[in-house]
Amino acid sequence: MRVNAALAFAVCLAPAAAIFQDDAYHIDFHYALLGYPKSEATFFHKPYAASKASLLYTVSENGTIGAINPKDGALVWRSDRGISGNGHLRAGEDQDMVISAVGNRIAAWSASDGRIVWEHSIDGAIAEDLEILEQEDGISNSDAKDAIVLVAHGSSGVKRLDGKTGRVKWTFDDTSGDIPFQTSSSPTTIYYISLHSPLLGGGSKIRVTSLSPITGKKLDSYTLSSEGEVYTKENILFAGANTAAPILAWTDKAHKVLKVNIIGTKGVSIFNTPTSESIESIILHAPRKVNSLPHFLAEYQTATGHSAEVYHVDLKTNAVSQAYKLPPLKGRGTFATSTTDANVYFTRITSDEVSVVASVTDGVLGKWAVNGSPSLTGAYPVHGVAEVVVKGNSASAIRSAALFSNGQWALIRNSEIAWNRPEFLSGTISAVWAQLPEEESLAQQLEEEHHQDVFSAYIHRVQRHLRDLEHFPAWLQNLPNRILGSVTGQSDSSTIEEIQHDTFGFHKLVISATEKGRLSALDVGSQGKIVWSIDLHQFAPGAAITRPSLKAFRGFVEVKDPSLTSPLFINSTTGSQVFSEQAHNQWLPSLDQETLVTYKLSEGELQGFLGTEPTTQPVWIFTPPPGEKIVRYTARPAKDPVASIGKVLGDRRVLYKYLNPNLVLVTAVAEAGRRASVYLVDSASGQLLHAASHYGVDVSRSIPSTFSENWFSYSLTLDSASKASRGHQLVVSELFESPLPDDRGPLGDSANSSTVLPTGEAAKPHVISQSFQIPEEISHMTVTQTRQGITSRELIVTLPSSNSIVGIPRGVIDPRRPVGRDATAQEQSEGLVKYAPMILFDPKWHLNHEYEVAGIKNVITSESGLESTSLVFAYGKDIFGTRVAPSFTFDVLGNGFNKKQMLLTVAALFVGVLFVAPLVRRKQINSLWTVPQ
Repeated sequence: MRVNAALAFAVCLAPAAAIFQDDAYHIDFHYALLGYPKSEATFFHKPYAASKASLLYTVSENGTIGAINPKDGALVWRSDRGISGNGHLRAGEDQDMVISAVGNRIAAWSASDGRIVWEHSIDGAIAEDLEILEQEDGISNSDAKDAIVLVAHGSSGVKRLDGKTGRVKWTFDDTSGDIPFQTSSSPTTIYYISLHSPLLGGGSKIRVTSLSPITGKKLDSYTLSSEGEVYTKENILFAGANTAAPILAWTDKAHKVLKVNIIGTKGVSIFNTPTSESIESIILHAPRKVNSLPHFLAEYQTATGHSAEVYHVDLKTNAVSQAYKLPPLKGRGTFATSTTDANVYFTRITSDEVSVVASVTDGVLGKWAVNGSPSLTGAYPVHGVAEVVVKGNSASAIRSAALFSNGQWALIRNSEIAWNRPEFLSGTISAVWAQLPEEESLAQQLEEEHHQDVFSAYIHRVQRHLRDLEHFPAWLQNLPNRILGSVTGQSDSSTIEEIQHDTFGFHKLVISATEKGRLSALDVGSQGKIVWSIDLHQFAPGAAITRPSLKAFRGFVEVKDPSLTSPLFINSTTGSQVFSEQAHNQWLPSLDQETLVTYKLSEGELQGFLGTEPTTQPVWIFTPPPGEKIVRYTARPAKDPVASIGKVLGDRRVLYKYLNPNLVLVTAVAEAGRRASVYLVDSASGQLLHAASHYGVDVSRSIPSTFSENWFSYSLTLDSASKASRGHQLVVSELFESPLPDDRGPLGDSANSSTVLPTGEAAKPHVISQSFQIPEEISHMTVTQTRQGITSRELIVTLPSSNSIVGIPRGVIDPRRPVGRDATAQEQSEGLVKYAPMILFDPKWHLNHEYEVAGIKNVITSESGLESTSLVFAYGKDIFGTRVAPSFTFDVLGNGFNKKQMLLTVAALFVGVLFVAPLVRRKQINSLWTVPQ
């Protein structure tokens, strides 16, 4: 009987001893982004000739090359060479690789997995255009088609590169001084198009130079009269490439006429544009295949709508004629060109409809009404590409990938939005954590009660509780769903109302701003769900917002930019504008002045000002030694809770922490001496508290730093020319009031002290430092935050070479680790281990797991509702969010806890009690009637 009971008890305990399921890919999220795709460098292409499906290839405006799976929008591969500039991407017919030209580098990539095949660099110039030479001419490789590269900005000319190796076959140097524009080709000739500026000015002539594809030598040259219309390259609408009849098209400044030239001929066809409404822009769409019909479409964009005209080119007479017109539509839209064999199809894409027409006739082959998506509400397509399946005289299926005006890149499959990618987030340059409405309201109400008398505060609190009862019916109605979702582990997508009632504080909003002036709110607790997204230009017409900075206040976010005459105030939960008068009257008076000192770096000096904004007169100025310049400064966070004022040693004595809230760490470099120096300054008085210098440093690299509680850290890259060990260093320093335990230092017994008027050495801390060799360069670092500061801190660093984010435990970088000996028993009780000069990043420290987070510019952290957990948000080119528990989740049940079994156990116990209670009661009654023997 006892054995059976023991076995039953062991079975009940088995689930409690199980390992918790890994939280990877559940508590974190990742937006692997490319950036805004370029219209002329985005296309569908089969990764290899025998493939049954195509991938979607693009090069973005920031120079990132990548491939997207059209089925689900997942990133197949991408490459960012760290080169900015005009990007080009091309793929040859039936080729298994794509060729890119970004900046001065031309590279060939495996179309299926993004492996680099070859790379070629142009010294002293950049690639202005890139085309694939489709025709066979006897000198091209049969396996890989050659590339034609237009070189500009430095030396000008045309190069032909071998498609298999990237070797230069020939070069045409242009010494005329013309502005290179584009290259084009026909089955027999390569055309080099440039802008020739006459001596008297008044615009530019278009010059076309014919080159031999075999030798690259000049065959012919002529100019087209375009002085009155073409002034810059932007005035040319289109220059066709790799078609049977490549065309040149341009228009006048007023968009009254459309001029078309068949490249290789000197004739110019002139057509009048629609006159019903003023035209804002003209866009030409034409096929890029050699065997396609020589048809093209001219799209006319107006302020209220768009229309189009289809043109045909007669190859025998070299004449251009208008074939038919497409009816104008209200609202913005775009067109895409697709080719099947020699047939050309034009797809019209609007926010609510997709239709297909053939280039030979104006009959609509197919039309689909697009089912709207919340993420695309109010947006319109800017440009797109399409693939069409045509059977007989009708289009049976279509998929089109379009970039919308709100920065979403979406694929429309027939009438459904298959997926959308928030590519606008790839340009995020600023982000802040926002408080939730419920928290904002409660904090404001409590602050009002704090400034009232006892009776008024009591009445105010009663009224507040009565108002809260309005939400009780909705809360009660949603209670069963919350309980069921908690038991099953499943819950619906969060709304703003649900976010307000988040128990653990995981559903926090992050407000992010991009370099294109978009402001968005992301819920980090719902896999980074975009709650709202707006264009700041709607509140500031005419402003070129490129460097927005954000500051979070209670209930709204302040947006500043050099192009704005005054800040914008945006509601943090709705995205609506809050007028400055309302913001100042309602919120600003109740703000705590968290920022007591404001810093400004001016003319090589760091200046300190009292208050939240710089004034005309600084209270102190810090100037580095001669030969050094300040490159950055890092202040201790305004909100940095400290749970203990001292560190308890193994023998129960205490080392008291130096907890000055006014500390700022200044980093300066001396290029001549390859020296980096750090200075610890008291921002209340401007006094220098500590200084350290490092030699043999590569001062051209970033020196990130961070500050938390009573310790700071920074990272250095050692100069390759130095004689010291090569690599990267991480330096950690900790500040104490005294080197002796149980000693408060010189000020310990003082009745009065002042940080504004310090007393010399008495105010300086005792600093303990250690440096560590690390395997990779760190581009940014920060520290986790929790509500009370009880949880151990974790140093979070960004590693750009491996596209990773790593959380280093505080104990690993504790500067009190014993050097040259093993830790004693007392030191081991403190968590100290023997000092090791090398820190290898443990794979378990990687917060991004298998995610590849690229282009991270900054990482911000925030407290959650649990003391054990800190929220992490990284932004830049990619977006990544997660939550970490440096001291483990000591205040929340893990995922391995079996809630269902717990409920069943409680139910079984309840049923058991119901049955056992009568038996016990009967036994007690019987015992009272039993006469003892």
